[in-house]
Amino acid sequence: MLELEQALATILASVPAPKSELVSLAAAHRRVMAEKILMQTDLPPFDNSSMDGYAVRARDISSASPQNPISLALAGKIATGETFHGEISAGQCIRIFTGSILPSGADAVVMQEDTQLEATRPREVLFLDAIKPWENIRFHGEDVKRGAAIAAAGEILGAAQMALLAGGGVTEVKVGRRPTVTLLATGSELKEAGSALAPGQIYESNRAALAPLIALAGGVPKIFPIIPDSTEATRAALSRASSECDVVITCGGVSVGEMDFVKSAFEEQGGQLQFWKVAIKPGKPFVFGRHGEKLLFGLPGNPVSAFVTFLLLARPALLRWQGAARVDLSASSGVLTEPFSNPDKRRHFMRVAVDEKGGVRSAGTQASHVLSSLALANGLVDVPPETTLSAGMTVQVLRWE
Repeated sequence: MLELEQALATILASVPAPKSELVSLAAAHRRVMAEKILMQTDLPPFDNSSMDGYAVRARDISSASPQNPISLALAGKIATGETFHGEISAGQCIRIFTGSILPSGADAVVMQEDTQLEATRPREVLFLDAIKPWENIRFHGEDVKRGAAIAAAGEILGAAQMALLAGGGVTEVKVGRRPTVTLLATGSELKEAGSALAPGQIYESNRAALAPLIALAGGVPKIFPIIPDSTEATRAALSRASSECDVVITCGGVSVGEMDFVKSAFEEQGGQLQFWKVAIKPGKPFVFGRHGEKLLFGLPGNPVSAFVTFLLLARPALLRWQGAARVDLSASSGVLTEPFSNPDKRRHFMRVAVDEKGGVRSAGTQASHVLSSLALANGLVDVPPETTLSAGMTVQVLRWE
């Protein structure tokens, strides 16, 4: 039985080198960058006004005040996207707007609230306050200089990074190809939601939970029908999945029972099992295998076990497949509001609910079949073997959304 870190290292070492593709920036949200991008222009590309007002020479109004307003001649107007031909002279001002290019000769912008217009003198502006040189000006290249790196290979592109790339004129980016992921559920007792249940049958829920998690990790989920417990059905489903997808994720059928056929069916088709069983709770009966560059993740059938092992072991592989540099779950600090006890010899990833103040409590019953506590949870806490964590301790909470 492998420790979690050893199992994860084995998995990541088996992931094939990422392949890239070119996509439009509009379609690149949450994709993994496959190359570094350098800024092709300064941002902003010119000195410009940070507000609506008047461009001036600061020394012309150095003594202005409400009691001593100074009048300057209005020499023109610069709308955003336009330029002013010529140079502002002593005693002049120019009407300007947020984002407008700063006219030559000006060294400050006075906000319009510090000015006054008189109907009888439309070509003059009264200034009611002094200003320092370079106030209210956004300087050429002060945000990003041309040639600076604005995206790195291996990073996941977020909305804010997309704005920066768009500001640099980028229209297309090279990203890691997304893996297609087959999602299989095994078990003759399982029924599709909406159908009638006979005695001994239950509705299948793992695919409903894992499909969005696969998508969040950048994979393209492909949900297969439920597989009954038979060697033939399992073999046929795995064969089809392997031919159509990059990664196969099964739920159930990987333990030691007479109805567990995933491991044997995979090996019969030429697949190689890399390991079975990981020293975590929930999720010990976990299988990882390879068939060429195709990967198999055999998750336990119990819903919480499937959920947790996907997050800890399959999710990192999907991200690495796309070339992601960071594959771990995000984490935040919280404070336990109650003690957490783990008498087991395996690490226990306990479902927790974190409140708005950072208090961490158990989300409910921690048994691996209990969906209600999983639904109430918004994180996991890794509790070491044979350990009790006291109330008031600061812990790291692993997040999946």
